[in-house]
Amino acid sequence: MDRRVAQGPSGPPDSPPSSSDAGTAPDGSPRWNTTVSVAIGLGFVLTALLVYTIAQPGRIYDHFEWQAMAFLEGQTAIRYPVGTFSPCTGNACFNDVLPIVSSDGVPRGEIPFPPLPAVLLLPFVALWGRTTDSQLVFGILAAVDVGLCWWMLGKLPIRRLVRAAATAFFAFGTVFWYSAQLATTWYQAHILAVALLLLSVGVALGADRDAAIDEDDLPHPDHADIVSGGGAGVAGILGRAGGLARLGLDRRQVLAGLLFGLACTSRLTIVFGAPFFLLVGGGGSWRRRGLSAAVGAAIPIGALLLYNLVSTGQLIQPGYQYLYELEASFYTNLGYHLDWSIEDPRYIPQNLWIMLFNTPAILPDVFPAGLGNGQALCTVPGAVRGLFDPDCPLAVPRDTGMSLLLTSPAYLFAIPPVLRGWGRNRLVTGSVLAILVITFVNLMHFSQGWVQVGYRFSLDFVPWALVLVALGMERVRVRFGPAVAGVLIGVGLVLSVAVNLWGVIWGSVLGW
Repeated sequence: MDRRVAQGPSGPPDSPPSSSDAGTAPDGSPRWNTTVSVAIGLGFVLTALLVYTIAQPGRIYDHFEWQAMAFLEGQTAIRYPVGTFSPCTGNACFNDVLPIVSSDGVPRGEIPFPPLPAVLLLPFVALWGRTTDSQLVFGILAAVDVGLCWWMLGKLPIRRLVRAAATAFFAFGTVFWYSAQLATTWYQAHILAVALLLLSVGVALGADRDAAIDEDDLPHPDHADIVSGGGAGVAGILGRAGGLARLGLDRRQVLAGLLFGLACTSRLTIVFGAPFFLLVGGGGSWRRRGLSAAVGAAIPIGALLLYNLVSTGQLIQPGYQYLYELEASFYTNLGYHLDWSIEDPRYIPQNLWIMLFNTPAILPDVFPAGLGNGQALCTVPGAVRGLFDPDCPLAVPRDTGMSLLLTSPAYLFAIPPVLRGWGRNRLVTGSVLAILVITFVNLMHFSQGWVQVGYRFSLDFVPWALVLVALGMERVRVRFGPAVAGVLIGVGLVLSVAVNLWGVIWGSVLGW
């Protein structure tokens, strides 16, 4: 990162802040009081709430409501099958359920997904039962996620407009928009995991005043004001209650690890982002940071393993293998291979293509393979193609996924800090490691999130990617000046929002 950002606007690195700096942040911009910052965050939340919930589609896939009802019955397995397959009523159309022999004489099945979203729904289901609108619940939580993004980015040494641009990018320029407005089973897991991960990364940043400073820079004393706080109150309670300091642990890093572990109980692959907490967070050394975070994360992750053991007799949910065999046998046009394992390096090439290079179908003569089953398009002579005409489209999303860089081009702002900060900046290095390891594991998975618009597995690492994007935007501002940076950031943001708006509309048109 540029020294002017890391060190502050004036004075040598180790000089105390002067009275003239009292009204400025370390980056030289005027400080905002808490009221203004909270008001802006609330503005983002309310805007996102309106956009995410104004046109939510009807519910079909609501696995976690069924799971919550099973918990209220004292069971881990849901009632299954219930209703009819076609038309889909109840849960008889769910493919993601492993039938089991029940202990109470009721036909039941195990849902393989980590149960935290169902735990969140427990009070709602207890009140309203099957009439609970879990899509609305998670649509509201998704809007809260946007506020948490604003809060987390406030821990970075970036300008106010950069912070706002990065928050808007997350809310409306990434696949999070599509996930939030749909908010069915798989997206519910993402929404909850992202909330907890944003909290975790924000707490770690707040505990580590020097994380964003290059190795050859010295921290400015004022820098602590911009990357401090964030969960100190709750962490203080933990510290007083458990005497963590006497055990050589940092209470804030334990809290960050606890939140990280909870995120993993919503989306399993997030666990591979753990290297971040060796490099960033409270503790003062990588050993203390890592141990403190591990102690916090071990609580929810251990609880998940115990839950699996009690409910299935195995530490790893066997429903995943059942789901793999079912999908690989049925969806023969998606490149699945029954003779490969559920996590197999041989899946990496085709999945990497989806992640980085897959495009929409442009001027298609037949509907892309998948839900459309190759149906013919534009069969009427002289038909005029439309932007959102499912019978004769100009372009249509591929339900297997599309390039992350095509659907969210503002991610390219992550390149400058990676090139400059890798190996020299703990925050950059930790974020890149988390992204790379999570991505590698996800690319080995047999599926990449079908059916989807965009590439939803990117949500497993989106908080770290947003850190890099925000630092990159700030770097562009320092390098080229506010006018040029404003144009570049504006273009990247507008393109990202436009593509995701196109995807959200198409998802509604196609019933995805």
